[in-house]
Amino acid sequence: MPSSDARSGADLDPVTRHTRSRRDLEQGIEQDFGQNLSYGAYLDLPTLLSAQHPRATPPQHDELLFIIQHQTTELWLRLVIHELTSARALLAADDHRQALKRIARVKHIQASMTEQWSVLATLTPSEYAQFRAFLATGSGFQSWQYRAVEFMLGNKNAGMLPVFAHDEEQHAELERLLHEPSLYDEVLAWLARRGHPIPQEVLDRDVSQPYEAHEGVVAALSRIYADPQEHWAEYETAEELVDLEDNFQVWRFRHLKTVERIIGSKRGSGGSSGVPFLRRALELTFFPELYDVRSAIQDVTPEGYHGGDGRG
Repeated sequence: MPSSDARSGADLDPVTRHTRSRRDLEQGIEQDFGQNLSYGAYLDLPTLLSAQHPRATPPQHDELLFIIQHQTTELWLRLVIHELTSARALLAADDHRQALKRIARVKHIQASMTEQWSVLATLTPSEYAQFRAFLATGSGFQSWQYRAVEFMLGNKNAGMLPVFAHDEEQHAELERLLHEPSLYDEVLAWLARRGHPIPQEVLDRDVSQPYEAHEGVVAALSRIYADPQEHWAEYETAEELVDLEDNFQVWRFRHLKTVERIIGSKRGSGGSSGVPFLRRALELTFFPELYDVRSAIQDVTPEGYHGGDGRG
């Protein structure tokens, strides 16, 4: 019969010499938080984890998924607003490198937000029907943070403000953002300061109005795209914005398909047409000239090529 020492040795990992079945607290790990800040206190977890209030009667298992999905999205939107606010300020200060750092972070946030739709898509139509009525007129359309992000990216629409008239603070924040330059406005102003011929009427436009494409901006961008090495900072910034818009459109599309999968052609809980309303959003663009310039880029003709008729 093996000794107790032999048995304890057999339980040890041959590499680390630690037990495989448990992990003891290491010496020095804080255990007494009477005078110190704990993880839960730093994150205010009691508040965060008590913020889910399912309303269905009788209780429905899947309502918690619906609530947490949307609360998580709102937390990510808060961070997106934080990063975009900084990116605009950095561009205004001609610090495009740090601005691109902020935009890169937003792109990763967008990826996380898009992937979240796969979790909500596990909610079947029958399961959602068990608690949908308890949402009453609540709808993601009423997310002031989502509207703030759209305003910051350039999709200005004063007609959206009445939706938030019931909340003075939210309404005031959106009113402020409506009259501030968008991220794209700041990029165009930055390009002008770097010597690119951005039309003055574009720089002086009323930033509270929806942005409209301008041929002069396409011409300025064409110079940049014709020689990326010469204008690398501008070229890189433009392509980062294209990534940002592409990600936003992918998020919109996943939203559309998830809603279609769960409620089909029903109207939205907030009174919108539902799927048709979401589909129209796919036609929107934040940075129109960054797509128009692609049609203006001239293809490079191979040396010795004289046409496509096969005669050389």
